[in-house]
Amino acid sequence: MIGSRVARSLWSFLVVAIVAGPVLDLPSAVRAAEPTFGKPTIDAAFGKGVELTQPITLDEPVRRVELLLTTADGTPPLVIEVPPPTGIEPQTLRHTVDVGGDGHILPNTPVSVRWRLTPRAPDAPPVTGPEARTVYADGRFPWKTVSGKTVRVHWYEGDDAFGAGALKIAEGAIQETGDLLGVAEEAPIDFFIYADQTSFYDALGPGTQENVGGQANAGIRTLFALITPADINDAWVGVVIPHELVHLVFDTAVRNPYHFPPRWLNEGLAVYQSQGYDTSDRSGVEAAARDGSIIPLDGLAGQFPTTRDGFFLAYGESASAIDYLVRTYDKDALVALIGSYADGRTDDEAFKTALGVDTAEFGDAWLADLRADRPLKRGPQPAPEGPRPSSWSVGSARPPAATVDPRSSPGSAPPTDRTSARGNGAPLILVVIVAMLLAAAALVIARTRGRRGPPTSPPAR
Repeated sequence: MIGSRVARSLWSFLVVAIVAGPVLDLPSAVRAAEPTFGKPTIDAAFGKGVELTQPITLDEPVRRVELLLTTADGTPPLVIEVPPPTGIEPQTLRHTVDVGGDGHILPNTPVSVRWRLTPRAPDAPPVTGPEARTVYADGRFPWKTVSGKTVRVHWYEGDDAFGAGALKIAEGAIQETGDLLGVAEEAPIDFFIYADQTSFYDALGPGTQENVGGQANAGIRTLFALITPADINDAWVGVVIPHELVHLVFDTAVRNPYHFPPRWLNEGLAVYQSQGYDTSDRSGVEAAARDGSIIPLDGLAGQFPTTRDGFFLAYGESASAIDYLVRTYDKDALVALIGSYADGRTDDEAFKTALGVDTAEFGDAWLADLRADRPLKRGPQPAPEGPRPSSWSVGSARPPAATVDPRSSPGSAPPTDRTSARGNGAPLILVVIVAMLLAAAALVIARTRGRRGPPTSPPAR
């Protein structure tokens, strides 16, 4: 009896130990060893890449090594897998991010990186090292800088008057658009001026359209423009700088994590604020309305056409739509429409709230104001119907039921009234079930006999 109690106590202790094991502070030897990270380095060279190093000390081999590269604040990281080290001795991990293969990075982009190591133990979680930060700068030129209240102008050709002139235009555009939309720009905006087209396009990266003279990137609050020192007093410079800076103020006014306004609204405001709905744009839009080549506004919600004529028509139509909105409603309605996007509304919700009509109704009214018919939608069309057997009824999705007895077809074995394809499988299922039940019963009987022990021999007489 004592032995039985001791055995029960030991068994209870083992059960408790197994159940409670995960919450006990077990010796570190049974846990996966974590790597020790040194101080990482990051060195960015424009056009060449981003060189990264990470000193580590390992207690055991790792299964996977990754780089978590973030190229702007708040964006998801780019995950780059690199070959894991082969040994566990102290060493330095190295990798160069290829801006050609891994993706172009705009100048003035903040770049941060962290190394993530995954141990070989199946249940061991990944371990992430410390962060390294830098700014991917265009170091090809000796940049000069002049700063205003909000804008910092950077240029490399031209005198101080050139930089001061660009700064005056930029600060004026920021103030005017901010007053219109009711937003105050507090964080600095960097404005880089390139003096030659090749350097300008190299900065913007592959895929830049040939007719682009400026570009604003709200994610890094940076404006790029192509302006030579001789052009600083030209009228178009007083257009391109405000145009691009309007985009940055527009982004501040509508910023939300859910939905961005249609592109025609963004570009239309930039054109309207920087140059208005001028004669050139007006004549192009009216000509398109007459000859049927007008692009409906829902066709300008995303990417604009890439052809020269389509590209300029898209900008002209965007300005035309803003002009129509202000004439029909007023500037306060335009401001209300733009501001409503900050609450994450859909396009229809924003237009209904500010104007009382949805986007389709607004687009149709704009076309009617231009006396233009809504063009037919172009794109993939359904293929024409093929030949139809004469015995099929019109609109039938399948041929009529066969009139020939299938049993008369050679090689056929139709089911009879008593059996079917499903019924033929039923006896087999029953056989399998019965066999399983018999096997289970035999197993129970065998275990019961095993517990009784072997039969004892009869006592000696």
